Amino acid sequence: MVIKPRSESKELKLYRMLNMRMDLSVEEVQYYGSLEKGFEGEIQFDAWLESLPESENRLILNDLLLECNHTTFQIDSLLLVDETLYVFEVKNYEGDFYIDENGRWLTLSKKEIKNPLLQLERSESLLRQLLQNHGIKTHIEPYVIFINPNFQLYQAPLGQPIIFPTQLKRFSKKLPVKPANRKGIQIAEKLLSIHLKESPFKRLPKYTYEQLKKGIICQSCYSCELQFQDQILVCTKCSCKEDVRSSIIRSVEEFILLFPDRKVTTNAIFDWCKGIKSKKVIRKILSENFTCIGYGKSSYYVD
Repeated sequence: MVIKPRSESKELKLYRMLNMRMDLSVEEVQYYGSLEKGFEGEIQFDAWLESLPESENRLILNDLLLECNHTTFQIDSLLLVDETLYVFEVKNYEGDFYIDENGRWLTLSKKEIKNPLLQLERSESLLRQLLQNHGIKTHIEPYVIFINPNFQLYQAPLGQPIIFPTQLKRFSKKLPVKPANRKGIQIAEKLLSIHLKESPFKRLPKYTYEQLKKGIICQSCYSCELQFQDQILVCTKCSCKEDVRSSIIRSVEEFILLFPDRKVTTNAIFDWCKGIKSKKVIRKILSENFTCIGYGKSSYYVD
């Protein structure tokens, strides 16, 4: 049973918006790509985990952000079975990799990457300390999960907590099917209560309102190539259709996320949703879906 579902991080949402509205640097495009690929792999792992027999008896917490001794750490997925915590570091690596004689992880072109086993070891250690600080003693089993079927690792040492794509089926059979007991539920509730809602470490590009491309973005392919057909917006790139009302509400939420210090006014959203011809339509949608503060020209809307 999933008691903490996964959602896109604020960082990923912002990068997705900025990627369509400005020219990112090569490094920023690469970083954004890694965020998208990582999230895609986590979603695939979630689907696999939830498809297992007796999954309703297990407690699943996704994307936990925790702090221990002034150190922040993240857990991709945590599975509670009975009183055992299974900690999963999910990787969506694709291609051929190897481990050299010094324990470094490299691509075949000799580009070094972060050692996921060290990341897992750090998360496990901090989680253990965090639970001890709260008077909780429990068994922790950590694993790195490689979810992409097109991943290959050469010279991997035996006995490491690594699960390859071809091993997932066998690994699932080793997981106990006991339902979480009272102590397990208490552990899950404690972790939920101390979960940090927002990461302090966001690597965002610098941007201003003036430099961003205006207009409504397709909810499916994130293209700006939209055409109006009556009260429907049609994407000329992927043919996705969305009614004008929901597209404007979505664009307002995007505006708030990108510019939290700017007031949401009819004029501001009219300029942001370039292509909407009527301020009256925007004012009506804002008044129906947001709370108006003030009167006349000085009025603005809050969520």
